[in-house]
Formats: sequence, C-alpha cells, structure tokens
Amino acid sequence: MTRDGRPDPIRIDVGALVQRSVASLYAHLVTRPTGRAVRLAIETQLAEAGEPTVSLIDLTEVTILDFSCADEVVAKLLQRFLEIDRPRNAYFVFRGVQVRHRDPMEAALERQSLVAVAQRDDGRFELLGPASVAERTAWDRIERAGHVPASDRREAFGGNELRLGLEGILSRRLVFESAETGDLVALSRLVAI
Repeated sequence: MTRDGRPDPIRIDVGALVQRSVASLYAHLVTRPTGRAVRLAIETQLAEAGEPTVSLIDLTEVTILDFSCADEVVAKLLQRFLEIDRPRNAYFVFRGVQVRHRDPMEAALERQSLVAVAQRDDGRFELLGPASVAERTAWDRIERAGHVPASDRREAFGGNELRLGLEGILSRRLVFESAETGDLVALSRLVAI
C-alpha cells in the first residue's frame, strides 16, 4: 500500500494462468472446470497480496472466452468479493477486454446483476454489466477526474440521483474509497502501469 492509503495493484495474467493451471499450450477458456481452476488460482494470488488489493485481471492473451468461463472467472470472482464475508478487501479491473470477450462477459454479469470495470484494447475504461444511469454518471465523473477529494464530494455528488449513483458504485466496488481520507479514486488510476 502506498503512503496515501491507496493500494498497489497486482497484475494477474489470465493467459499464463490457463497455461499453468490446466497445462495447456493455448490460452483458451472454454470449459467450466478450466474457468474454475483459473478463478481459484486468482484467489490464491489475492490471498498472498496486501490489503486492500486492486487486481488487474489481464485477458489480453486469452484467445477464446466462452460463457461458462466468463461466469467462473468474471462473475463468480466479483460476487465472492462483494459478499459481506469476503476473504479480503479487493477491487478488480479487467484489462485487454476485446470484442470477442464482450458478449460472454456481459451475459455473465447480466445474469448475476454485476458490474465490472474494464479496459478495452484501445486503452479506454468502461463499465460492463447492468449499471443504472445514475451509477454510470457517478462513475464517469470519478473516471474523468481520476481523484475526488472527500472535501469535494458533496459538491460533486450533491443531487439525489448522483448520490444514489455514488452509493451504488461504492457498494459494487467500482471505485476506491480511501478508509483514511474518504477520497474517491478511479480504479483506472490505480492500475496505471
């Protein structure tokens, strides 16, 4: 963790995990057991990281991602760390999300009413999944600013809709809130490497 209370990111290369976890030469996520093995490997890496943790789940080298693996690697991973009894305080950003990954990821997120921060292959960040208009607006404000000091929160999110949107993205862990300062930080700024 940095001195200002922001977590240091950890990068998890899913393509390399597939090759290690299931002894495959190819980074294809095409069966539920493969997806489960990769998710468990990710959780193992998280258990060894500091807390809070911002995890950059890198899909760049994943050539095929089917719906069952998107459910295991994306939806179940997010769901586990949203629970009250989550194993640790973790945030997630999915990097290298390509057109071929979008449909399976969106379907898995939609089924579980989950939302994820994703970095597209063009470098831009976006929300995937069923976020409300208020949540998207609040997230966009923080994403554009990068950092919203606690002292500016009331002014930035003064309207009732925006306040509800902010509460939503905080509960979904789509932005980082410093426990020490109350500042809000876009996850994209925390994973910039």
